[in-house]
Amino acid sequence: MIIQSISTDIYWVFWREMKKFTQQKPRIIMAIVQPLVWLVLMGNMMSGLTRNPMAIKMIGTGNYLQFMTPGIMIMTALFGGVFGGTTIVWDRRLGYLNKMLTAPIHRAAIPIGKLLALGLQTIFQSLLIVFIALILGVHFSTGFLGVISMLLISGFFGIIMGSISLSFAAVIKSMESLMAITNFFTMPLVFTSNAMFPISAMPVWLKIIAKFNPLTYAVSTMRTIAFNGFIWHDIWPGIVILLLIATIVITISIRMFFRSVS
Repeated sequence: MIIQSISTDIYWVFWREMKKFTQQKPRIIMAIVQPLVWLVLMGNMMSGLTRNPMAIKMIGTGNYLQFMTPGIMIMTALFGGVFGGTTIVWDRRLGYLNKMLTAPIHRAAIPIGKLLALGLQTIFQSLLIVFIALILGVHFSTGFLGVISMLLISGFFGIIMGSISLSFAAVIKSMESLMAITNFFTMPLVFTSNAMFPISAMPVWLKIIAKFNPLTYAVSTMRTIAFNGFIWHDIWPGIVILLLIATIVITISIRMFFRSVS
């Protein structure tokens, strides 16, 4: 009964976040336009790399757009996830957070429901990226199952980044301060990962940083699934590391939220 009650509370918080998302038409339009810009402009701008045999060997394919697609999916999850904490700040500012806290619902349902909604929104954006990539000629060797696996990983990564953002939002009351901090972390995470360039092309010091970057494990796992197949000895290490990171950051975000409202 307790589990059923918490599940119901999580569902209604999740439902509210999804309803807000569907009502924000500019946000939906940007969810479509942003990946289109990344794929069309960035993908074509860097396509000249594949004219070099050494570059083809490093990225593992003669199509840079194909190499870049998993990276764009994870970058979308990153940018969407790090702004997940803004919902807490807005709810606090509008007084809705106090209403939820006084309602007869489990407090853990608030961050968990918001994170699940964020994960589904990330999957929606990643699905748009897949459609655009297919139109532009990208081929996924694992077919439908591979695409589903990639969507789940991107959604899961969105939850990871959302948990980090919620942890900050539990402490930071100002929207401006939260946006400044999240913006400070996003670009370094992107450019110290293999989202846009292969690790083999990086200098030694950057390779070391990339190996500690969670984006690297998410992107590498998705690239393996998409273009090499379900090679489990290459996939499992990344999955295990992402699960470990998720367990830590979700636990921290829930505890930080409890402290901020106690």
